[in-house]
Amino acid sequence: MSKHPDPLDPSDAIGVDRAHLPRHIAIIMDGNGRWAKAQGLPRICGHEAGAKTVRTIITQCARLGIEVLTLYSFSQENWKRPKVEVDFLMELYGQYLISERSEIIDNNIRLIHLGSRIGLPENVLKQMDITVEASAANDGMILCLALNYGSRREIVDAVREIATRVKANDFTVDDIVEQTISDTLYTKGLPDPDLLIRTAGEKRISNFLLWQISYAELYISNVHWPEFSIEHLHDAIREFATRERRFGSLETPEQSNT
Repeated sequence: MSKHPDPLDPSDAIGVDRAHLPRHIAIIMDGNGRWAKAQGLPRICGHEAGAKTVRTIITQCARLGIEVLTLYSFSQENWKRPKVEVDFLMELYGQYLISERSEIIDNNIRLIHLGSRIGLPENVLKQMDITVEASAANDGMILCLALNYGSRREIVDAVREIATRVKANDFTVDDIVEQTISDTLYTKGLPDPDLLIRTAGEKRISNFLLWQISYAELYISNVHWPEFSIEHLHDAIREFATRERRFGSLETPEQSNT
């Protein structure tokens, strides 16, 4: 990330009024390995290049005033990849959390971890905890790192917690509503994603934020993640701003309030 990036007026920068920006952008960062293969490089080189794109996109979202940015970094299914690749990724996460810590804090970004701690190396957990704690008081953009994340596991964890609370007589089964579940997920307290971006042309959700993206607008980019630029991000936001979001109604929220 750039040191102390200046805020941008989205109207001037991308031609989108601030009121029409997505509050929460979620990104499935896909295509690191395929990008490396196309360059004749090992897959790990794609992950290194992808980490540079992460810095660029975080900085730009913060400058535009996006409230929440969630990055799908490592799924629970990714443990099935070759051990040498997984070990490299875990080392990369540890290094990233150290190298970017001061930038996260200085730029008023708050880091949150989404996912299970089980299975993550001790060093990754240590560096994660240090950065999360150090940035906890920041009130700027919230950066959610979905690391060792799986949405079905998240929902199972929420169901177990709710069942435990019912058993403890905190509330009854009849008291359970949609908000109860939302308030028990890893993303509790955060707005649901308005815009879900997936790179590398894939058209799958891949077990990512299944509950939270119920009404998110989907944007598929054909470029691989290491090639995903600021302009590609702007294109996605512009596309989002043109869509009428009805949430199952015949009217947009703006129309229903007139």
